[in-house]
Amino acid sequence: MLYHLLYQYLDINLFKYITFRGFYALITSFLISLIIGPYIISRLKVFQKKEGGYVREYTPDGHELKKHTPTMGGILIVLSVFISSILWCRLDNFYIWIVMFAMLSFALLGGWDDYRKIKTKKGISSKTKFGIQLVLAFTIAFLLYFYPDFNTTLYFPFFKNIQIDLGIFYILFMVFIIVGTSNAVNLTDGLDGLAIGPSLIAVASFAFFAYVAGHAKLAGYLHLPHIAGSGELTVFMMAFLGAGLGFLWFNSFPAEVFMGDAGSLSIGAVLGTTAIITKQEIILAVVGGVFVVETLSVILQVAYFKLTGKRLFLMAPIHHHFEKKGIEEPKIVTRVWIVSILLAIIALSTLKIR
Repeated sequence: MLYHLLYQYLDINLFKYITFRGFYALITSFLISLIIGPYIISRLKVFQKKEGGYVREYTPDGHELKKHTPTMGGILIVLSVFISSILWCRLDNFYIWIVMFAMLSFALLGGWDDYRKIKTKKGISSKTKFGIQLVLAFTIAFLLYFYPDFNTTLYFPFFKNIQIDLGIFYILFMVFIIVGTSNAVNLTDGLDGLAIGPSLIAVASFAFFAYVAGHAKLAGYLHLPHIAGSGELTVFMMAFLGAGLGFLWFNSFPAEVFMGDAGSLSIGAVLGTTAIITKQEIILAVVGGVFVVETLSVILQVAYFKLTGKRLFLMAPIHHHFEKKGIEEPKIVTRVWIVSILLAIIALSTLKIR
């Protein structure tokens, strides 16, 4: 909105720069989240207390103390990103509306699940939830696949010339990435600040990848595919970064609010969609290595229990295993952030290794 008003109509050249708008999108969303955060948290707290509180299933006994800490705080992130993006992004950019759809649709699904969990302590059925995720992911995949000049090639990091054109099968691959990432972030959301930390690191990384992919000279120099128009995603991701920092203001230990499925599903969907657009799907598994490990811990726990009747971990996802081992919550969270930063550095290093 500001781009069209101040650059196209008033000819203020500063607003044509992605970096300028990106920085101010971050600041705007951060300030919005700080301003509206206390009100949203207070309303959620009243609602959750009225319904008797809520604690996630399959968590350590100590989490019972958190039953009146409001969930569904992802609303705060989504609202802040949406307002900031409308102000600072180019609204004639197709990719902006795709990631906006991914964020809002998965947030609505997650919000519905959060609401049902608080009201009934059960939430929507896993089949219904997964089915809706598939529908939403297929919608995003089809919109991207039929977009003119969309690239269905899968590129491999560390190598300049290894690539595979998946053709129509890229649709299924996109669905796998989007649904898998949204659920992976959801599984990671279990401790104060645990999910938002790695998410912010991943968002910042993909803000950079989007900028490079959208810049013809940089993409050529670094042997990356140039995706015309994808640079605008930098502004959106910077808005997401600011909103996430604002949420962390309230979510840091001891948390005043949890993101819930409204936050985790939408964050995962945005990361997955952005990775697809920028052609960094495999790099997503590196940057989001924490999410991968959390997901694998659940899969291994279930598989091992079915085979042996015993548990591989004291509790899954793996962050609860560390809790059971007696490691304090802030220490687990901080170490996860450290690992996430190192993974992001490795991911960014692939730009030169190629």
